[in-house]
This record gives sequence, structure tokens and C-alpha cells, in this order.
Amino acid sequence: MRFSALMSVLRSVGPVIVGISLGFTLSLLSVNWTEDACHLDARDGDDVTPGRDGQLRGARKPNSISSLNDAEPEEDFEPRIVPYKQVQQTAPKKVVRARYISTELGTRERLFVGVLTSKNTINTMAVAVNRTISHHLDSVIFFTGMRNRKVPHGMFVVSHGDERLIWNMYQTIRHILEHYISEYDWFYFAQDDTYTEADRIKTLVDHLSINRELYMGSPEEFIGGEMEGKYCYGGFGYLLSRSLLLRLQPFLENCRNDILSARPDEWLGRCIIDYTSTNCVSEHEGLHYHHYELGKNSDPSKEQSEQFKKALTVHPVSDPEQMYRLHRYFTEIELQRTYDEIAKLQAEIKNVSVVAFDGNRSAQWPVGINPPFEPKSRFEVLKWEYFTEEEMYSCVDGSPKCELRGIDRMDVADVIDTAVGELNKKYKPVLHLKKQQLINGYRRFDPVRGMEYTLDLQLEVVNQKGHSRSITKRVHLVRPLSQIEIIPMPYVTEATRIHIIIPLTLQDRTYVDHFLEVFASNAFETSENAILTFLFIYDPVEAQQVNQNDIFASVKTQINAHERKYPTVKIPWISVKTETPSQIKFMDIISKKHPVDTLFFLASVNTNINTEFLNRCRMNSINNWQVFFPAHFQDYNPDVAYRNQPHPATVDLVKDAGHFDLRSFEESCFYNSDYMATRSQMVADVQENEEILETMDIYDMFVKYSGLHVFRAVEPALHQQYRYQTCNPRLSEDIYHICVQGNLEGLGSRSQLAMLLFEQEQGNST
Repeated sequence: MRFSALMSVLRSVGPVIVGISLGFTLSLLSVNWTEDACHLDARDGDDVTPGRDGQLRGARKPNSISSLNDAEPEEDFEPRIVPYKQVQQTAPKKVVRARYISTELGTRERLFVGVLTSKNTINTMAVAVNRTISHHLDSVIFFTGMRNRKVPHGMFVVSHGDERLIWNMYQTIRHILEHYISEYDWFYFAQDDTYTEADRIKTLVDHLSINRELYMGSPEEFIGGEMEGKYCYGGFGYLLSRSLLLRLQPFLENCRNDILSARPDEWLGRCIIDYTSTNCVSEHEGLHYHHYELGKNSDPSKEQSEQFKKALTVHPVSDPEQMYRLHRYFTEIELQRTYDEIAKLQAEIKNVSVVAFDGNRSAQWPVGINPPFEPKSRFEVLKWEYFTEEEMYSCVDGSPKCELRGIDRMDVADVIDTAVGELNKKYKPVLHLKKQQLINGYRRFDPVRGMEYTLDLQLEVVNQKGHSRSITKRVHLVRPLSQIEIIPMPYVTEATRIHIIIPLTLQDRTYVDHFLEVFASNAFETSENAILTFLFIYDPVEAQQVNQNDIFASVKTQINAHERKYPTVKIPWISVKTETPSQIKFMDIISKKHPVDTLFFLASVNTNINTEFLNRCRMNSINNWQVFFPAHFQDYNPDVAYRNQPHPATVDLVKDAGHFDLRSFEESCFYNSDYMATRSQMVADVQENEEILETMDIYDMFVKYSGLHVFRAVEPALHQQYRYQTCNPRLSEDIYHICVQGNLEGLGSRSQLAMLLFEQEQGNST
């Protein structure tokens, strides 16, 4: 009873008590405590005086900032403004970036190949080795002791200047340690009488760990058998890891001075064993170095042993012909193995597609080829071309029908033969099919698959009993895009000086002022490493009157004006007299006036030349390797392209403003040495027919008479204004026809010309 009464009292009084306690606590928190300050002041014997506000000076106001000087009153505190002083920035340290990403990241190539040759075999066996393996491997270098001999074309040869075999091997290892040890993980060495299956060597290296000290090849006992360990026989080649060569590097001089041997492979083996304790092995972690010893006068096509078929290297090879026969044999083996793998993968894809959601429809046809291109709009729909065995109904010149000839005719014939052959493979020996005729043919180019064909063939079918009948069969074929191959190119720079040659005729004089204005802003003012040369072309009548009436007097005046405006610039000019202007005749004269290493750019006066293109000319023209023929962007006739519109000051590269003139070959970049070598190849033909100099241009000359790469590509940085070219009827029929056709195509686009004709028809009808 008492407990319940107590609880009732607490319920009514409890909130009051809690409120009073909370208020008392908050009041205590708001009190200024000054005991520490008073205690310190009293201890020091100083009087504690109140401030102006009645508070003790020793007390600190809430949220106030304490003074650094206790004697200074807080009321006198004022913030100091520190004046801003600009930080003097030191010159940034120049960062030297590597030329290649692989160098900066520290990545290395996988395999280096060194071939040991001699002065007696470099032009025979070494050339055969280079032709059989160089296009399969990234780096192949030939080492020899000869010097001052002509090096075969397309080979990189290092000459040590001494024919001693041991010295040659020592210098080879030393050269690699100085120049290539940081660029490659594995180093393969072979003799020039050794055939190497390049793809198998690459496959072996790809499965080897780079951190192993490995000496791999064909193990052999040392001569006499007194020394322990085995060396790798040089005839079958051998692999050395980068880590092994680095470990051997400090002792290479000791090996040269202390080890005596008659064979370079044995000398290297003793050096490796003595200083690294690494023996030659033919097997490592389940990977085998297969080799085969070839018998004398043996025929590779008759070798049937499994050891021969699995060989990475074959030795000895007696002559270059046997080297090529070996290469053909092993290439056929690898090709057949590739076909078998493709067939196996196709069968697996078909088996897996059965259990897919869409069933067999999930597997694209042909198996393993990319699915067809799917257009996202009606403008992206691929166009089918209709053809027969004699005619094509989609012509380059826009006509509705034209004769099927050239590469197109060969393409159609090859597709028909392939279709009949595949049908016979499918139905033999029950049926035999023969082509009677092609009824309908369709083809289109799919950028993701290749060329697609649909053929309606009329075939004669003969069964095993000899009975025959005629049937019609529709077949579908695809010529897939081949694998893109990266061709190694020689190193070139953008520092080469370019000699720009501009031929001028009587009709070209009016364009010189604009050409010099554009060229001066792009080359003279930027100190471009280029020399401009004008070639004045006179006909015989104009040449006789040059003293009284020089047709190029105004041009020469403009040249002198630019030379005075730019004192460091000289613009030479050459005068030529001819009735039939020809590129080859001009270059014969210019070539004799320049060194063999001169880089020429032959252009026309209405070409706008800038630095971007000049750099591309330098990069795409490679001495003794490649010539460059750019396709410029040609403006349409402004009266057609901008009919009833103001002409723009600058023309953009759009389809309604112009087109890339693929019929023009007047611009070209090439080295003088390449021109002279190619020109010498046509001497015999010129003696039989001198008119060939007038009927052929430089492009045809390089294509027909040189072994160089002729690089033809559209060039957006090379821009030409519209002009009507005067076609010379004295030139060859082909050159004259190309000139006339170029004038017609340069008028305007097909839609613009159609609109012009439509307006003309409308005007005539009214």
C-alpha cells in the first residue's frame, strides 16, 4: 500500500525534478570558469583587475581567439593581412619520352634470329634462308666475317671484318649483348645450311618461360669426351634465353682468351658450361626441340618419317633449290594441318549450335565467317550487282551495261569453277555435274564478310549408269576477306628535304599567283625544309621568241618578288623546249641536276601544298622500297556545285563540294635513285619504240619496270581547285582519254548534274 502511494507521488513530481536537474546542469555549463587564471595571477603576485565589461582579463570569452602576447589586451587584436607574393615557377624539367610505347613500358619482342653465314654462301644459301623465314619472323639478321662486299637486297647483314669462325661467333654474341639484349626474350642461332620451320620455332618460344636460363638444341658430346656436359650442335640451331646471355656477359672476354676450339658451336657451349653451369637440352617442361638430319641427295617429298614431319630444323641443306623444296614441303604440311583444324572447328560449331536456343539457325553460314552486315537505315543497304558470263550490269562509268573483262571476268570464271567443284565433291561418286551455262549471277561486297555470290547454274548431271539430264541449281558462295598482314617497313624520318617540281605551260600562268601565295604561307613563313623549282615548258615557236616575248616573264617577276620578300628563300627554275610535254622527259632533265638521294615531289600548279602532306610524302616514300602516288581532292565546278548560291571562301571535304580524283596521277613522291634505276630498266624498250616516253607516265613506268612498292592512296591534305585542263591530243590515246574523262567527272556530282539538266529541260519546255 505504501509502495503504490510512493509511486503515484513520483509520477506527478518526477517530471518536475528532471526539469530542475536539467536546468541546473545547463546553467553550470554556461558559467565562465576563471579559477586557473586567478590561481596563476595570484601565484605570480599580480593583481587581477576586471576589464571594461566587468569580467576578469584572465578569463577567455567563448569562441574568442587567444592573443599570442598575454600583455596585449584582446580588444586591441586586429587580423594581419599578409601580402600575396607570386611564387616564382621554375622552368619545368624536360621529360624525354620514348619513341615507342614498348620502350617506355619495358616490353620486349619474343624472338631474335641470327644466321651465321660466310662470303662464299651469302649470295646463295643465305639468300635462300632469308626468303624462307624472313616474312615469318620479326627480326632476322645475318652475321659474317666478310667486309666490303655487296650485300644482297632485302637482307640485314652485320660484318665483323674477320673470317675466323671463333672470332665471328664471339663478335656475334658481343654485338647482340650490346644492341639487342634489352629488346628480345629469346635468341635463336642457326647456320645458313640449316632449314628452319619458322612458325614452329615461334610456337616453341611462345610456350617457354622467359625467366629460365635455358640452352636448348641438339645435345652433342665434346670432342674427345674428356669434358663433362653437352653443347648444342650448330647445324640444327639452338635457343638461348635472355637471362642466360646476361649471366654470360661478364665472362665473355674470359671465354675468348681462355677457351680454344676449332668449332664455334663447341666454343660457345664450353663457355656457357664453364661460367653458367648450363648444359644443352633437347627437352624442357614437356617441350621438345625436334630436328632431322637430311641424307645426301635426299628428296624432301619422299621423306615419310614422323621425325622428319615434326622437325623444327633440318640439316644439312646442300643447295638453295633443296632449301626451297623443304620450305614447300613443310608449308604444305602446315597448310593441310590448318585445313584440318578449320574442319574440326566447323564440326564442333555445328554440334554445339544444335543445343542452342535458335537451333541450327544460330550458326552463321559459312561456319566461322562473320555474320552479314545489318543496315540500320535504307541508306546503308548493300547493293547487289547482276552479271552474266559476258556482261556486267553495274558499270564504273555509270552505263547500264558493259562488257565483263579484266579482273571481273577472271573473278566470275573462278567463282563458277569453284561452285561446280564443290557440287561434285558433295555428290560424287553418285553424280557427276558439268556446267552448261550461267543463267543469273549476283554479287555484292559485304565489308564484314567479303564478296558474296548467288549463282543460278544450268548443269548437266550424269549418274553412274551414264544417264544424263539438265537441271538448274542455285548456289551461294562467299569469298572471305583474307587476314590482314603487317608488312615490316624500313625506318624513315620527317627531316628529309623535299624538292618540289612544278611544271608550267602557257595555260598555267594564271594560277601561279595563287599557288605562290598559298605555298609561301605554308612553307616560306614556316621555314619548311623544301625547295621549290619551276619547270617552264616552251613549244618550239615560243622558244624562238623568248628574247622578244617571254611567255613566262610575269612568272619570273613574281618569283623575284617572293625572293626579295623572303631573303633566305631561293626559287630556281628550268626551261625546257618540247612539242609533247611528258613527265618522263621532264624528269630525265631534272634527275641529272640532282643527287641520287634527292626526294622529289612532282605536282601541278593548282595544287595547294601544306606541311601535313609534305610530312606524309616523306613517310610514304622509302628509298629503294616504295614510291607514293597520292589521289588529291578535286573541287567541282563552283558554277555547278553552288548554282544560284554564293561561292564559299573555303571548300570543305564533302561529297557535294568535290571528289577524290582517282584518274589523276600528276602528283607523285619518289627518290631520284629509284627513278634512275627504274628508268634504266626501260632502255631496251625505248630503243625499239621512242614514242613510249610520250605515251607512258611515271606511274605506269614504276608499275611496269620497277620492283618497288607502288603506294596509291587518297590524300585529304592535298587539295586542288577546279580548273578545266587542256588535253594534248599528241599524247597517247589512254592519257588523252583520262584527261577528257577527268574534265567531265570534275564538273559536279551526278545529282548536281541531273538537277542542272532538269532545270534546263524545264526551261526548254516553257
